[in-house]
Amino acid sequence: MAEFVLKYADPRGEMHQQVAEAASEKDLRDRFSQQGFLIYSVKPRRALASMVAGGGRKRKINLEKFLIFNQQFVTLIRAGLPILKALDLLSERLTDEKLAPHIKAVREEVRNGSLLSDAFARQGVFPPMYVTSVLAGEKSGSLGEVLDRYITYQKLALGVRKKLILSLVYPSLLIVLVICLMVFLVTFVVPKFAELYQSMSAQLPAATQILIALGTTARNYILFGFAGLVAAAIAFRVWSKTEKGEVRADRWRMRLPLIGEIWIKYQVAQFARVLGTLLVGGIPLLQALETASSSLGTRLLKNTLSEASQMVKEGQSLSASLAQTGIFPGLSIDMIEVGESTGALPQMLSSVAEFYEDDVNTRMSASLSLIEPAIMIFMGAFVTFVLVALYLPIFSLADTLR
Repeated sequence: MAEFVLKYADPRGEMHQQVAEAASEKDLRDRFSQQGFLIYSVKPRRALASMVAGGGRKRKINLEKFLIFNQQFVTLIRAGLPILKALDLLSERLTDEKLAPHIKAVREEVRNGSLLSDAFARQGVFPPMYVTSVLAGEKSGSLGEVLDRYITYQKLALGVRKKLILSLVYPSLLIVLVICLMVFLVTFVVPKFAELYQSMSAQLPAATQILIALGTTARNYILFGFAGLVAAAIAFRVWSKTEKGEVRADRWRMRLPLIGEIWIKYQVAQFARVLGTLLVGGIPLLQALETASSSLGTRLLKNTLSEASQMVKEGQSLSASLAQTGIFPGLSIDMIEVGESTGALPQMLSSVAEFYEDDVNTRMSASLSLIEPAIMIFMGAFVTFVLVALYLPIFSLADTLR
């Protein structure tokens, strides 16, 4: 008898996870399905232990190429091809080195009798929302429609992400150039003037003395400073990957003026989009909450949603549970409450996602329009200070010579 880690939902929608023994995965799945449970995943305990021993490191796939695969997959299914035949056709034509091996592995799992959702779940690289959507499609017999909804969600999510990244490119490039220019002035130009004034035995103003002291010190210790910054960055990254560090970093991010508000609204929009899509696909609320929380990239919100899920299990409404966390904006709570009271929660969640996505785009544009002039003003002030401090002694010497 082999041991498996079984994750399932009971008829009330509550999620459970336990270790069970069975002759095969199929026997275990059949046994629990006959009892009325909705099977979410079945993983051999050995595979789970090896993944933990290996640090739980997950490889990432290219979401855009995965989106193209799903578009082709849905087209073939709608054309009447069996799932295995569709996987055969697509797996042999995939050129992406990261995605192709996993699709081929899924094909082999399905060929050996596994469910499609379980085959995707075993790979450990596909989004939890996708696995849950496939599971819902299998249970309802409408795999094509469920995957269509996932494709629509993925297009919207990728579109929002691309807008944010593109809007940050120019300010980031500008900041890098400003830092490079400052380093060049302080470590190269200023020491040259220092040598000149030292050879002339000139009496230097206080501003020039401060600038020269800064420049000579920076030139002598620039390599140590750079190494220290790199070491600090690596240490912070390692610390922020721990559970405690990740939560602390998320709280710091939330407290940042302007940026914190934009960040939390983006996370709320992502959560609402995922949860609404899952509910439309027929996933029970508790299971959809768990999947939506695992789709988020922040430990703080995952913990928060875990607490909210527990409150929902105890009989509280979703809006009241989210309100008690103290993180979700008040307007999102009000909109979710209206959706619950009218029986249109999935549609209201979509409205929440659209509202906050637009709000994030607007605030990002407004913030960047202020940041760019601020960077230019700071750079102008710094260059002016350097030029004035360096040329003041020359003007003083010229007056002396007269």
